[in-house]
Amino acid sequence: MDFDLTFKGITSFLKKVTDVLVPLVFVSLLLGIIFGPDTPFIGDVYKNTAEIIKMLGDDGLLALISVIIILAYLKK
Repeated sequence: MDFDLTFKGITSFLKKVTDVLVPLVFVSLLLGIIFGPDTPFIGDVYKNTAEIIKMLGDDGLLALISVIIILAYLKK
């Protein structure tokens, strides 16, 4: 195997990993909402995300929407 340990190679690898993990997290959150937080693995992702939003305070939904808008902008 040929490993490219340059900055460009590392960022390329991290982009590929992110491209796989982001849809997995989205599907896990969706299934956690549908089937509830008691579902194995999926419920853990849902619970952790809910805790992060709760830590943001009462404006958690606003912060989540802001993060989504920022990520959509960065994706362009």
